[in-house]
Amino acid sequence: MAKFDPRVDSLVMETRTIWDSSVGELSDEDRRWVAEAIHQQASLASRVSYERSHTGFTRVITVTVEDIERLYLARS
Repeated sequence: MAKFDPRVDSLVMETRTIWDSSVGELSDEDRRWVAEAIHQQASLASRVSYERSHTGFTRVITVTVEDIERLYLARS
């Protein structure tokens, strides 16, 4: 399992979000908010990987229930 890497993250040109099966049902609006928030604070994500692309890297975050809890705690 990869972790947040500030050096590689500075070269990220694209992002992708994957939803862990533990997340369950979320409304489209909640999914949009969580995806945007977790990519803005990628260091909070528990599962981050980077894929090489032509222009840099793609950050892939697999969102877990724990990530969502951390986001809501950071929000308040």
